[in-house]
Formats: sequence, C-alpha cells, structure tokens
Amino acid sequence: MANEAEKKAPAEENALVRYFRETRGEIRKVTWPTREEAWRLTAIVLGVTAAFAVFLWAVDALFSSTIRWLIEALVGL
Repeated sequence: MANEAEKKAPAEENALVRYFRETRGEIRKVTWPTREEAWRLTAIVLGVTAAFAVFLWAVDALFSSTIRWLIEALVGL
C-alpha cells in the first residue's frame, strides 16, 4: 500500500509539470507577427470596428425613426 501512495504523488506533480512544459513547447512553435504586421493588423481591426459601429448606428437610427413613425401613425388614429 505504501508503494502505491508513493507512486501516485509524483504522478500528480508530473502532470502539472508536464502541462507547463508542453505549453511552453507549443508557445515556441507559434509564428509571431513582426511589429509592422501587428500594427497593420491592429489598424485593420480598428477600421473594421469603426465601420461596423457606423453601420449599426445607421441601422439603429433607421429602425428608431420607423418605430417612431409607426407609433405616431397609430396614436393619430
């Protein structure tokens, strides 16, 4: 019984150590962008975000005015 307990304790530690070792190995395999690529991609993300925000604002304004017009038309009856 004592041998089994001794064998299980290092296995739990090794699982955590193995996890961090494998994570570190995977991070090393990543192809990181250059500084210029990172700035360019950041600018693209910000541009698309701004364009989508303007689009959603326009759609919201259209729906709001349509709902307002419908309510005024129904209350006027």
